[in-house]
Amino acid sequence: MTAQPAGRFDPAEFIRLQTTIAPPPLVPEIRLHLATEITPIWQATEATLAATNLPPPYWAFAWPGGQAIARYLLDNPALVHGRAVLDFASGSGLVAIAAAMGGARRAVANDIDAVAGAAVRLNAALNGVTVETDHADLLDGDAIGFDLVLAGDVCYERPMAERVTRWVRGLAARGVDVLLADPGRAYLPTTGLVELARYAVKTSLELEDRELRETVIYRLQAR
Repeated sequence: MTAQPAGRFDPAEFIRLQTTIAPPPLVPEIRLHLATEITPIWQATEATLAATNLPPPYWAFAWPGGQAIARYLLDNPALVHGRAVLDFASGSGLVAIAAAMGGARRAVANDIDAVAGAAVRLNAALNGVTVETDHADLLDGDAIGFDLVLAGDVCYERPMAERVTRWVRGLAARGVDVLLADPGRAYLPTTGLVELARYAVKTSLELEDRELRETVIYRLQAR
């Protein structure tokens, strides 16, 4: 990894300099721009933080929840075929890319981090699919126009998990199909979930407290 030249910050160039193209362990069909080590990219991000207000580089890692949903979609393409699909808190865009590969009519990767949007566009191009990007905070809205909403690994801290839970329950009540993937985070809802599948996802001890995370795909029930 090398430093980006001084001057105007270029998200795509930053991503290219700080990552390696590689497949996530559970989804070898898909290639992503991924950080091979956590410390160098975190340091590179901090180095530009003051000038660019750059958020932490969550987009540079294939988190267990995203890997599990992507695997499930590739194994069950009928779930997304012909549907408008929203990948919420998308990060790298892995889930949206899997949805596009499965024949989604429209695949949208939503993440409030604009650098994540640049990563999604680069990753989609790597895999020869079209994925739209969106940077709005959707948690106070209705996600109008989507048939399926997918969220991987979003229950890792209480405030975020509570907002997401309220939002997705509202979507499910309006007839939107909602799938959550969770690798055992503390704030996953305890009711209204139907298990669809589970996977053992290889992880890094730099990011997690173990080398395998059992990750479960749930469908959220309308109440």
